[in-house]
Amino acid sequence: MGVDFDSVNKAFSKQSHHYDKDDEENIILQWMRKVVRGHVLNYLKKGDRILELNAGTGLDALYFSSRGHTVHATDLAEGMVSAINEKISKANAVQKLSCEQCSYTELNKIKQPPFNYVFSNFGGLNCIPDLMEVIKHLPLLLAPGAYVTFVVMPPVCPWEMSFMLRGNFKGAFRRFNKGGVKAHLEGEYFQTYYFTPSEVVKAFGKDFKKISLQGLASISPPPHNIKFQQKFPRAYSKLTKVDEKLSFVYPFNSWADHFILTMQYKGV
Repeated sequence: MGVDFDSVNKAFSKQSHHYDKDDEENIILQWMRKVVRGHVLNYLKKGDRILELNAGTGLDALYFSSRGHTVHATDLAEGMVSAINEKISKANAVQKLSCEQCSYTELNKIKQPPFNYVFSNFGGLNCIPDLMEVIKHLPLLLAPGAYVTFVVMPPVCPWEMSFMLRGNFKGAFRRFNKGGVKAHLEGEYFQTYYFTPSEVVKAFGKDFKKISLQGLASISPPPHNIKFQQKFPRAYSKLTKVDEKLSFVYPFNSWADHFILTMQYKGV
């Protein structure tokens, strides 16, 4: 089954109007974004050129460009690209931040290589059934030794699987459907797919080597469970601290709401 690019474009373009507000008001998302950025900063070098896939409204792109990196942000949704352009204008960041409406299945159209880093956050890549359709373009865009960090949603999410304790078996095991799961966003429907870390590593092939694997929200609740954080803020804070301590340890680096995988390109 292919990707319904039109529905994805429409859904995320509609979401772009309130995306930043939703992100700002969700403490769980704020924590997750902080963890992801910290992970990426471990591998970025001064003045690196970053290509961001499914960049959304450019929150991460603006963050990394403000730290001295040059970022080319891409997204399929025209509404998201419009939001990034607005940020570029307001921040007067044209020297360090650019954007382009582009699907991550058409990265061969990008004319700005080489990049030192490719970054994709918060499961945007889960909208495609075959990650090789993205990864096959990367060698054309990367400098030797470049890093790639993908933040992907896996099949096993302990917090969601706890739904079976309340009798919600469909919700508990929804990610295990090999044919994908129909997502509903802003009145639009499209398929989403879930990948294990080993499946993603395999998709990268022999030209890349695995550098790091970190779980994200393995024990603490995912963003859509914000009511737990609001009702039990102290318990939530303790759970995130445990998450951070165990995030590189199996199975917590693989069984989570998302995992953060960093690979390195071996090209010469």
